[in-house]
Amino acid sequence: MRADPPKELETDALIDFLADGWGLPVEAVHYAAVGAGSYHWIVNDAEGRCGFATADDLDLKPWLGETRESVFEGLSRSFGTAVALRNGGLGFVTAPIPTSSGETLRRFGSHYTLALFPFVTGQAGTWGHYETAERAALLAMLAQLHQATPVVASVARKVDLGVPGRRRLEAALQELDKTWTGGPFSEPARQMLAPHAAYVGGLLSLFDRLSADVATRSRDWVVTHGEPHGGNLMRTDEGYVLVDWDTVALAPRERDLWMLAEETGTYTDATGYEPDEVGVNFFRLTWDLEDIAAFTGELRSPHEHHDDTEKAYGALTYYLTTRERWAPLLDSR
Repeated sequence: MRADPPKELETDALIDFLADGWGLPVEAVHYAAVGAGSYHWIVNDAEGRCGFATADDLDLKPWLGETRESVFEGLSRSFGTAVALRNGGLGFVTAPIPTSSGETLRRFGSHYTLALFPFVTGQAGTWGHYETAERAALLAMLAQLHQATPVVASVARKVDLGVPGRRRLEAALQELDKTWTGGPFSEPARQMLAPHAAYVGGLLSLFDRLSADVATRSRDWVVTHGEPHGGNLMRTDEGYVLVDWDTVALAPRERDLWMLAEETGTYTDATGYEPDEVGVNFFRLTWDLEDIAAFTGELRSPHEHHDDTEKAYGALTYYLTTRERWAPLLDSR
């Protein structure tokens, strides 16, 4: 989670921006340090109604593009896809509220965007853990989502079977013999990564092999959420909803199913589809490598010592030192 918002996103500017774009007369703004990768505020208008404002840094979403303009376009398509799904009858989709001119989000300064969502009252789940009822509800939602592909086939972006941030990661691997000076965690990150460079290189080679296999084997691409983990599942009085749709895209079904691959009976019963082991391994590896690339890039770049960078260093350490799950596939090359 982002412990503090950037200085550019100060309260008065947010209030003015929401009034101008959404016609929302905000009276109170409270920063909510929840989730990861975005900045969130609970906003209240004069009548006590709540909204959930979300700001995204266009430099921190490499899966959507390499420039701020391409990321903005990709994020607009993602939010437009969520709106289309919601309008198409999928009530569990938490889609953004359009601006007064019908946009799903607006640029805020040079490298931020702002979107406004309905405030969802409920209990969020936990990353990496599903209660029995949560698992069943999520698999049922994924079955509905994947079957709704025709609704958004012309709107949704298509996922790239590559590693977001790969070029920056490979550049970092080539500069392990030089001191990293971006911030307090730069040099510790370099020293952590250096003895594991061959392992990361092996993961990238394995990724290339699996990517080629998936491209050949997976012909039935559907609209996927991309991150249907417990932390993005909320239980409300009306049932369960899925949040965080910035990763929505057309992809093989395993992009959603790998997190639940041990028990997907509810999904198979609803769709007749059995998850493919190659696809499951590919998207699990994509997740690991994307995080390794993102955390390495963050810690090489200019930064300060705060909760977010401390967590990034801890997460990078975890990925580099827990290698058991990939040993069988690496050994079989």
